[in-house]
Amino acid sequence: MTETLKQPKSSSMIASLDEAKAFFAANPDVDAVDIIFTNMSGVPRGKRLRQHEVLGVYENGRFLPGSVLVIDITGRDTEETGLVWEDGDADRYCLPVPGTLVRAPWLGENAAQFTTSFYELDHTPSDLDPRHVLGRVVDRLAADGLTPVVAVELEFFLLEMESGRPVIARGQESGTRPSGNEVYSLTELQDFKTFFDDLYTCCDAQNIPLESGISEYAPGQFELTLRHKPDALRATDDAVMYKRLVKGVAARHGMIASFMAKPFVEQAGSGMHLHVSMADTDGKNAFASEDPEGSPLLRHAIGGMKEFLGESMAIFAPNANSFRRFKANSYAPVAPTWGVNNRTVSLRVPAGPPPSRHVEHRICGADANPYLAVAAVLAGMHYGMTNKVDPGPAIVGNGYEQAPDDYRLPNHWGAAIEAFKTSPRMREYLGDRFVTHYCTVKEVEMARFMGEVTELDYTWYMHNA
Repeated sequence: MTETLKQPKSSSMIASLDEAKAFFAANPDVDAVDIIFTNMSGVPRGKRLRQHEVLGVYENGRFLPGSVLVIDITGRDTEETGLVWEDGDADRYCLPVPGTLVRAPWLGENAAQFTTSFYELDHTPSDLDPRHVLGRVVDRLAADGLTPVVAVELEFFLLEMESGRPVIARGQESGTRPSGNEVYSLTELQDFKTFFDDLYTCCDAQNIPLESGISEYAPGQFELTLRHKPDALRATDDAVMYKRLVKGVAARHGMIASFMAKPFVEQAGSGMHLHVSMADTDGKNAFASEDPEGSPLLRHAIGGMKEFLGESMAIFAPNANSFRRFKANSYAPVAPTWGVNNRTVSLRVPAGPPPSRHVEHRICGADANPYLAVAAVLAGMHYGMTNKVDPGPAIVGNGYEQAPDDYRLPNHWGAAIEAFKTSPRMREYLGDRFVTHYCTVKEVEMARFMGEVTELDYTWYMHNA
């Protein structure tokens, strides 16, 4: 399938040299600056620069090899994409995203960072850069007079290593490990107060709008909320930088912050919940309604998201471990269902006053790439609203028991990749070349993962086979 894609407008704004000069005028001590890009796997990568080099990036851009856009989650080349040897490992431009040059206090007193996006040598946005993939979908909504308002909630575990295995971190005040499912525990929050105080301080320094936090369903698991923004790209920038910040602050406190989807078999997994509404041309919520189910537009958006769930699972659950999270009665959904004020479904319309009507998309693991996850969600919403897709009746009661028998979500990695690869709608919205290369990366990554001989292999098969 081939197509001509319009270049994204919303993601292609480039920061000016004046922005960098103003930053260093106010922060003359900063001289260790990380230039960051985020590739398909969602792992922030980049270089560390001196102050004068940063000014050069803001003036002329920075050359980086295009092959880094298609490395796997471990940082290994995916030669099968043709972007390594056949391409001569050729450079592309990295250009800075406005408003992202900020201090990074957990990295040191003189440290800062900024986000970049990839561009081809003719300065067109790279269709393999996840930020530009999201930008194209945002632009389609903008053409219809709609602005997505997005908030991201991320769950994570605080861990430490013991005898080479991850275990729940000891509380900083009590010195003991949380062991029970103390959901919404104030005691557990207090036990890690030093970490959370540092986390909020660093978020404030980076203008990341971090708000409420809770102790989640598993011991040592937490969820903090990022305030919604009427700018899907900046809301997602916040989420990507927040994940990096949480890991950095945790390391400074001698812990590991893990956004792995399912680190422990016996405990709940970690999700990334996406809250989305649509602002109209007057800035009002187009989903607002006295009806708890929201406006007809919201119902159509939910209908589209339901249709897109199966073919989007390779984005929402991008890794082998991702699929261990989906179990009945685990607060992780298992079917394309929706409901009002109901956490047993995939697509939830939260309770609240009419102006607050929105949908919470509960499928994604915390390991998903936020740019791609939001892009896939918005694509489904756009499709549903454009085609007036009926979502069917809302689930009332236990959504796990009422999941349709004739259609469930892909339940393993290979099936999800295949569904994504063969979806004309994903190729239309996210880009034909992007889908091809993303699937290549994930197919190679899956082969590498399955090629490993694990301890479980020896336990099950060494004597019994």
